[in-house]
Amino acid sequence: MTVEVAACGKLYVAGEYAVVEPGQPAVLVGVDRHVTVRVDPAETEGHIRSDQYDALPLTWHRDDDDLVIDPDDAPYDFVLAAIRLVEEVARARDVPLRLFDMSITSELDDASGRKFGLGSSAAVTVATVRALAEFYSLSLQREQLLRLSLLATIDVQRSGSGGDVAASLYGGWIAYTAFDRQWARSRRADTAIDDLLAMPWPGLSVRRLTPPTDAFLVVGWTGTPASTARLVSGIQARKDQRTVHYHRFLQQSAECVNELIAAFDRGDLVGMQQQLRRDRQLLSALSEHTGVVIETPLLEQLADIAERFGGAGKSSGAGGGDCGIVLIDRGRDIDGLEQAWRDAGIRPLDLVPSTPESESV
Repeated sequence: MTVEVAACGKLYVAGEYAVVEPGQPAVLVGVDRHVTVRVDPAETEGHIRSDQYDALPLTWHRDDDDLVIDPDDAPYDFVLAAIRLVEEVARARDVPLRLFDMSITSELDDASGRKFGLGSSAAVTVATVRALAEFYSLSLQREQLLRLSLLATIDVQRSGSGGDVAASLYGGWIAYTAFDRQWARSRRADTAIDDLLAMPWPGLSVRRLTPPTDAFLVVGWTGTPASTARLVSGIQARKDQRTVHYHRFLQQSAECVNELIAAFDRGDLVGMQQQLRRDRQLLSALSEHTGVVIETPLLEQLADIAERFGGAGKSSGAGGGDCGIVLIDRGRDIDGLEQAWRDAGIRPLDLVPSTPESESV
């Protein structure tokens, strides 16, 4: 049986940096570019291929039920972690493991391979988990797919909130609160995998949001990729030196994001824009106190130009480059805004919010 599954990219809207702490909220949006994973049955050995790593095809085989890889290539870390997690569930349910070929295609980078910052690691993790869960007929619920994908990501990296994973799985606009990574790692060591997928996770929640009809999302790219892991680690390394300010930042960020969610629920675009501007100010203060550059000169221009056209703009995600976002009334001069960006060296991206995934995945 051939299985093909796509997972969307994402953009952070508000709550960045704070959301790495358990229980902290953020708003994200899935966008209409995807990573697609295709799984085909294989006979004697399996292959994993990606259009991002044409020179690094990965060949694997089984030693009993163990997945044995030669060579072990780092670009596939998230994929391999996802495979191992799904197959752990399959073994727990006495589902025979099989050989397969996997092919991965991505729309999340530009033609030259430069990353836009749309969360390719999260998207490929989600797509791999979903594709193999279907391949093995595991009948996992969405919440279980989310937990499996989160476990796969924390097997690979220490930092990260999991918001990008949730956005790739759910699609569309979401409100997310962060799970406790330390708790998850601890339970992983002493809890059967099916029990871990079924139990509540402290702090973790995902809720769909519906924007008002007059709200329009505009995305610009600075042309400079940024390392989210490096930037987040920089903030984390400095937070203990400025404990009072950091805790105040967490409190104010939560208040801001919750007000933004309430504005979504009211259908209040002006209120949403107010909270986006407030979040931009909070991130600016965090940058000043930690010395970590979040809003680069081009991201500052992106947001300031948006203000001239009646929009509210800010950096998206960790900043330091990558993308900025704008919420604007769709009746405004969006073409003029995008041309002003081009004149400033900012590339408008043809992105719209992805269609939310159906409840059955």
